[in-house]
Amino acid sequence: MSATALQQATPQKQGFDLSAYLQRSSQIVERTLDQLLPSLKTKPKRIHEAMRYSLFAGGKRIRPALCLAAAEACGGNWKSALPAACAVECIHTYSLIHDDLPAMDNDDFRRGKPTNHKVFGEGIAVLAGDALLTQSFELIAQTKPTSRYKVSQQVLELAKASGSLQLIAGQVVDLQSEGKPISIKELRYIHERKTSALLCCSARLGGMSANCTPSQLKALTDFGYHVGLAFQVIDDILDITQTSDQLGKTAGKDQAAQKATYPSILGLTKSRRIAKQLTAKAFLALKPFRNKAIALESLADFLLNREC
Repeated sequence: MSATALQQATPQKQGFDLSAYLQRSSQIVERTLDQLLPSLKTKPKRIHEAMRYSLFAGGKRIRPALCLAAAEACGGNWKSALPAACAVECIHTYSLIHDDLPAMDNDDFRRGKPTNHKVFGEGIAVLAGDALLTQSFELIAQTKPTSRYKVSQQVLELAKASGSLQLIAGQVVDLQSEGKPISIKELRYIHERKTSALLCCSARLGGMSANCTPSQLKALTDFGYHVGLAFQVIDDILDITQTSDQLGKTAGKDQAAQKATYPSILGLTKSRRIAKQLTAKAFLALKPFRNKAIALESLADFLLNREC
């Protein structure tokens, strides 16, 4: 989405310019990732080309932005939150590379470009995802301890969110459910783990980098959980209401793969109502921060008030 479109889609809170915020945060995250990842000339060149191809393929860097904004809401700064912000982006990118593989979602386009395996082959794509997953822990290990949170606690936070009980659990159950009737409870389980877990982790890590209080961490957890779940419900809706050009990826893939979605189980009307309810809960979670969470509120506006 262009900066102009972003401004049109997102209400400006007290003069807050989200498009400029996202541009600044994306630039610093990309610059930091470029400095910390092996260069294109590093042997073996092919794997580093593949890692960088997907990592720098575009996108709004929403998860890093949530991490940085959460740190600000808790009185911290971007510098202390950058290792975590870069780490969650590596996790996110690895998951996209693997999701797009023929053995998974079998997608040919991501962010308007050919997917990693279409450019580099399936073997290199698998390894590029593996490398980015590993890289994320090298990055998170560079965080600084605070009086409340050790480095090991932040590493554990990322490990839990991306492991077999959360992110991977969601993908596994999603695969196993293709073409089968499942309950709305089971679908919620998938969405909580496949999407909400990493968004929630991003907000929590930002707060931890700022030495947030237990009550602030709980508020960020509630916010991240509801943002993530609402975001995925809206994605389910957009998959059947928007075109591939609008989405930047293949539209109608969920239907073609016979995947359970909120609209397929509950219909569009009820799905939209649930998305609104989850959105309201996300904003309510930010009330304790008052005017310190303007960036988080604007990000939530952008993510959750999409046309669906």
